[in-house]
Amino acid sequence: MTTCAQAIKAWEDKRKQSAETATEISLCFQSPPIAKLDTKALGSLAKCQKLSLSTNMIDRMVNLTGMSELSVLSLGRNNIKKIEKLEDVAGTLTQLWISYNQIAALDGLACLTNLTTLYCSNNLIKSFEELDKLKSNDQLREVLFVGNPMYAEVSSKEKARIEILRRLPNLKKIDGEFVKPSEIEEAQQPLP
Repeated sequence: MTTCAQAIKAWEDKRKQSAETATEISLCFQSPPIAKLDTKALGSLAKCQKLSLSTNMIDRMVNLTGMSELSVLSLGRNNIKKIEKLEDVAGTLTQLWISYNQIAALDGLACLTNLTTLYCSNNLIKSFEELDKLKSNDQLREVLFVGNPMYAEVSSKEKARIEILRRLPNLKKIDGEFVKPSEIEEAQQPLP
């Protein structure tokens, strides 16, 4: 497996640039893939604002100590089961892209006070009630949840959008489509 330190070094060699000063770093599609994140190696990316680690074999998240400017974290297409250890980037992270993993619960996101975008499609979220854990993320405006088992609870994509809006009324975009005024109105109606 490729380590984070090896992937960062390869990134630097290819670009003839120090990763410590780079604002955008992509460590996607490593061959062999990255299986484990490394707090120390990632912590050296002090100026990084967008970090892409998609399409590897990462199984768990680690503390991101030292990444004080990180605003976009992309961890899609890995083997992550739990969202955790984001406290070190709680004040700066605005976007978390974590689709195509094995996430069943939305714990670990309440600390992200500036989170505006959450892409969490094609995971294992079974119930719309799980979205209640995002109520404290009052800056959240865009979500992607399509492809989760919870969509089987309702009869259509339109009904799923209303269920999501009932729980997260500040959203402007759901599953890639802007929220319509009629959907806001329907979501505000009391349940029968």
